[in-house]
Amino acid sequence: MALGALISAYQEDERAGLRALFPLAGQTLVEYQARCAAAVGAAPIVVMVERIPAMLNEAFERLRHEGITVVPVSDGAEAASRFEAGALILQIADGLAPDLPLLAKLAELAEPAVATVPDDAQHEQFERIDGISRWAGASVVEGHVLGSTAAMLGDWDLQSTLLRRTVQGGARHVAAGAAGVLLADRPEDLADFERRLLVATRGERSDFSSRYILPIAEEFATERLMESPVKPSWLVAGGLILTFAAAFCFSRGWLWPALGLLVISTPFDLIGARLASLRLQPLPPRNLARRLLWPAAGLALLALGWWASRHGGGWGALLAALTTGAFAEAMRIEKAASDLPAQPALFSRRNAIFLGIPFAIGGWWVPYLITLASYAAISFFVVQHFRHRLVRD
Repeated sequence: MALGALISAYQEDERAGLRALFPLAGQTLVEYQARCAAAVGAAPIVVMVERIPAMLNEAFERLRHEGITVVPVSDGAEAASRFEAGALILQIADGLAPDLPLLAKLAELAEPAVATVPDDAQHEQFERIDGISRWAGASVVEGHVLGSTAAMLGDWDLQSTLLRRTVQGGARHVAAGAAGVLLADRPEDLADFERRLLVATRGERSDFSSRYILPIAEEFATERLMESPVKPSWLVAGGLILTFAAAFCFSRGWLWPALGLLVISTPFDLIGARLASLRLQPLPPRNLARRLLWPAAGLALLALGWWASRHGGGWGALLAALTTGAFAEAMRIEKAASDLPAQPALFSRRNAIFLGIPFAIGGWWVPYLITLASYAAISFFVVQHFRHRLVRD
């Protein structure tokens, strides 16, 4: 059954500004609501708003550029006309910072449902629906109920009236869960929620460098860039360009600038992935720039081996670079998506780059290549060991 979304965006805070325009993680609240609705498959996404100030119109334009179609309406009758007959509608309350897993759970239901929170002091700003529960700000309503509610509405509030009729119709109650939801009356109310979003995008860091060296730079850059128009894909492409530039520098013998470019490139894909998650549009697994980072790093390694072989390292330097690439690729294929106990210490692009810093200080480029070859070989055999043990178990 088709699922649409109806977002209320007409209530104002004490400063006479729309709650829908409260800032949240580099976007407005209504943009986050619309992205959540799109993420659970809702279309069309209808926004109920009495007037459209310039900031709100700009938010709608940004969503449209991302492929999320938002339809603003000014009354209930117009809202009802935007949905197909028999459609289910995901209703999102004005000022709600929704919990995406909760919306996904509601979207999976093929019946009217109301998300609830306990009727206690912690949730007193939420609308009470019975003696023990309050509305968590999200529900699934039937299209014909929206139509009939709009027809008899008069001066009543559409959001509350639609909720009441849905509850009276015997809608299923769904607990919001431990994560809870937030109903913002002021912009400041979203500060903790924004921090939760940032923390949630950190994800699992599989290598030593991204887990222990890069978090501070990654966190700082993510917080600064989330309010910018920078696209996540640009950052990943930037990391790739820096890696190719490093390969060129190695081939010319500009060793320190090359290593510096590689070090700078290490957090770019992590930051891009976090920005994409904040905007609820994760980078696709087959993103071309992201997939090319590994072979581009291999090219930089070969360029260093080629330069070293021509400047005192002999054929052994190039052989070490080729050996490193071969073992690293074999380890990557063998490891696949396995979660191995020693994974942070295994060979990785970032680990290999940061390992080069002490060797560069001493000017020991050939020993660096030999160390990388040994590191990649040991990592490969460690992966083999754990994979075979998992198969036996």
